Amino acid sequence: MDETTQTRGRGGARTTDVMSAIRAKVAGRALGPGDRLPSIRKLAATMAVSPSTVVEAYDRLAAEGLIRARRGSGFYVAATTMPPLALADVEPRRDRAVDPFWVSRQSLDADAAVLKPGCGWLPADWMPEAALRRAFRALARSDDSLLADYGSTRGSLALRRYLLARFAEDGVEASIDQLLLTGSGTQATDLVCRFLLRPGDTVLVDDPCYFNFRALLRAHQVKIVGVPYTPSGPDVARFEKILAAERPRLYITNSALHNPTGATLSLQTAHRVLRAAAAHELAIIEDDIFADLEPERSPRLAALDGLTNVIRIGSFSKTLSASVRCGYIAARPDWIEHLVDLQVATSFGGPSPVATEVIANVLAGGGYRKHMDELRQKLARTRRDLGRKLAALGLEPWLMPRGGFFLWCRLPDGLDSTDVARAALAEDVVLAPGNVFSVSQTASSFLRFNVAQSTEPRMWDMMRRALGSKMRQ
Repeated sequence: MDETTQTRGRGGARTTDVMSAIRAKVAGRALGPGDRLPSIRKLAATMAVSPSTVVEAYDRLAAEGLIRARRGSGFYVAATTMPPLALADVEPRRDRAVDPFWVSRQSLDADAAVLKPGCGWLPADWMPEAALRRAFRALARSDDSLLADYGSTRGSLALRRYLLARFAEDGVEASIDQLLLTGSGTQATDLVCRFLLRPGDTVLVDDPCYFNFRALLRAHQVKIVGVPYTPSGPDVARFEKILAAERPRLYITNSALHNPTGATLSLQTAHRVLRAAAAHELAIIEDDIFADLEPERSPRLAALDGLTNVIRIGSFSKTLSASVRCGYIAARPDWIEHLVDLQVATSFGGPSPVATEVIANVLAGGGYRKHMDELRQKLARTRRDLGRKLAALGLEPWLMPRGGFFLWCRLPDGLDSTDVARAALAEDVVLAPGNVFSVSQTASSFLRFNVAQSTEPRMWDMMRRALGSKMRQ
């Protein structure tokens, strides 16, 4: 092959790269119908190619009908080329065993015979069943309007007042106009993302982080960047560098009993995170869904910030019922006003009055605090017991959490958690492999265990077989 042919080959590959980059932006909705494409010179500089390469790529895309040229104005995305949004295709294809949607589907759709040590909720018999049944019986005697009407836009006043009292225990001072009830904790995050983000924005998450944060952010068509997580919170030095380089619009995190690691934010790290966030005008979602599982309260970003740039969200699915859905958002009053409108637009009103009445009834009764005291003690015993069983199999907890029901465990050398999870699924056991939680895909040696869902002897028989077979390969 002569030098001229080699040059043409390289040029053709660069043209293809430019075309692929534009197609990816259109498919991911970073560019929508009618949006103007970057100028030829700007895109050439960005992609380190010649202007003639960009001209050729644009001409080919125009011939395909993906973009249109406007004389004297530039190139624009054609109005009829937007494909349906397939969330599984927004990121590069990965093994389904490490895809957040796949793990969620396996856990949610599993029948009673399937064991779920990789899921993110407590078993039904660990919940306050008697208190829930009393609340439902009381509900049956309520006014007809409660059973038949839409909910108010901000949700139950009684439940919001109860939450404000609980916030005060965490040092979070808020007024009634700073609190909005939502259909779930996930909907709370989604509403905030709708309010703050636009396609193409950058969002910072912990690495590892709760895998549905990643799944939800795909739907918002944003760029996801991960910051390494340490036993005391995000790696602050990396956090500060990422803020300077990437200029993210939003950071989403768990401060207390971090999912999946079980770590707890330190006061020193919290102060440094807030200083860096303020310097870069970064908003923060603090998902506090595990708050009631802590034996003693740890630092809260929302308390230190005063709900200025930190938005606190949570729900009751981890401690009361995952079936009776209700979440909340605590934020600045002006932001809450806009979020109310968004909830009306997307849900026509607040959460189900039936759900909020049941939750308020249970929380107002003295039995809830007793239930939580007993639950924390039961989880502490189960964590210790599970830690010993895992150690016997060669699995090492990254740390022993202060509370909660997750253990983030490292596999013996040479084992890949995706392979172990795939073997487990063949035996009707759903595990949560590490890379489901990792933006950088660097957690292949980890598994997250739900200690309350890991008590069945059949699971341990399966783990011994799976680990043994993989170590022999």
